[in-house]
Amino acid sequence: MAREVQITFDAADPASLAAFWAETLDYELQGPPGDFDSWDAALDAMGVPPERRNDASAVVDPRGAGPRLFFQRVPEGKQAKNRVHLDVRAAPGLTGDERMAALEAEAERLVARGATRLARHEPAPPLGAGHLVLADPEGNEFCLD
Repeated sequence: MAREVQITFDAADPASLAAFWAETLDYELQGPPGDFDSWDAALDAMGVPPERRNDASAVVDPRGAGPRLFFQRVPEGKQAKNRVHLDVRAAPGLTGDERMAALEAEAERLVARGATRLARHEPAPPLGAGHLVLADPEGNEFCLD
């Protein structure tokens, strides 16, 4: 039996980074627990003070297929290149110029949301379909492919 996974991001601003990734992946912010109608109501009931309410955030796939992404506040900034990164499938089934045009369009949308464009890798058949490397608003690298 396969195990479920959660992908965890260290972050300076968990709420903002969660919002970026929710939009990038067509995910949604995870709703509050139990019968609470808002996170503020849940956090009030838990006794979490206002200054700690951005210590964590999470986004989930509304279809239930993809992993949960969890964002936790840490005091230090990003130190080095990621050893693990997400590949965002932004051009499934496309090849060549059509693929690269779709990737460029998605990159423009994400740059407008705070991403940084880092590199473009041209198609190199038979194995290299071409991809773009970006960084999220806190510098975590990811690929559009």
